[in-house]
This record gives sequence, C-alpha cells and structure tokens, in this order.
Amino acid sequence: MLILASASKSRKKLLENCQIEFIQISSDFDETTIQEKNIFNLALELSFQKANSLSEKIQTISLPVEFNFGSLEILGCDSIFEFKGEAYGKPSNKEEAIIRWKKMSGEFGFLHTGHTLIVGSFDSTSKNFKITEIIKETVSSKVYFSKLEDWEIKSYVDTNEPLYCAGGFALEGIGGKYIEKIEGCFSNVMGLSLPWLRENLYR
Repeated sequence: MLILASASKSRKKLLENCQIEFIQISSDFDETTIQEKNIFNLALELSFQKANSLSEKIQTISLPVEFNFGSLEILGCDSIFEFKGEAYGKPSNKEEAIIRWKKMSGEFGFLHTGHTLIVGSFDSTSKNFKITEIIKETVSSKVYFSKLEDWEIKSYVDTNEPLYCAGGFALEGIGGKYIEKIEGCFSNVMGLSLPWLRENLYR
C-alpha cells in the first residue's frame, strides 16, 4: 500500500488518474533545515526527508484497516526549478513572479524532482514499521518557455497560480499554454515521474 507524503494536489491527481491506490498524508518536515547548495541533490534530500519524517511517526497515525498489515511504501517528492544555475522555488510574491517570468520568457530551464520511496512492512499490533529498502533518484526535465509579452506575464501572475508552484508555473494549469515543449518526463514537471514510480513501485 502506498502513502503519498505530500499535500500536493497535482501529485494526488496524477496518482488518481493512474488508478493507483494510495492515501495522502502531508509531511511536516521543515525544509529550511536543509542547507544543500547543489540543486539536483537538494531536491533529492528534501524528498528523502519528507518520506523519512513520515516513516518515523507512522505508528502514531491512524491508518485505514488495509494499511495495518503487510507491505507499505512511503513516497516523498520535492520539485525545484533550475534557471541558469539558480534555484527557483515558489515565488514569495507577485513582484518576484513577474521578474522571474520576464527572465524565463523565450528561455528554458530544468525541473528537478527528487523521488524517495521507503519500502517496508507495518504491523499495527506492534506498531512497528520495518524498512527493507530505500530507493532514491532525481528525475530532470527540460522546459522551454514561449516568448511572452509583458501583459501576458502580468495577466498570468494576477491569477495567483505562479505563487503556488515551483518555478512559478503549472504545466497542468493556466501556465501550460506558455510552455512550448518539454524534453524528458512530462509528469515529472507536475511533481512526480510516473514512469519512475511504476518502475520502482512494482519491481
């Protein structure tokens, strides 16, 4: 059984669309405690910490009956957009989002999503979660943006969508029309590489 250690609506939707049975429990890990400078490694470390923090308190969580015995997988993910060597998380305000989009217009960047799958077995009687394997990998996709007019950028930012997304854009949302093409995994840009999950969840 799979637990998604994330509050992300887009990741939840991806799993639902693929008819993967899971429950969603947000991780309360404090991301500001990680000081890793390498963007690629940062995404991976954050994904691990999210999954690991949930695994450490799994015995205190009231799980559905079907999760009480047998195999249990905890999935942690974290996405960071890299633009010309700089990490772009969620913009802190509209002004920052506009500045970023003016830079990204007509350019490309890389969306890195760290994936961690903690595999184990859970016994609700003993409240013991025994970890048997930890699978970690960062998947990267190259994202090309259309050349936008200033009014288009302002119009998009005024929707507030960019304020809730790594890099300030949502492929599956309004921002999708401003993305020219993607090289690499499509779903990875939405926060979860489904091919990676299939390969590692069912192996």
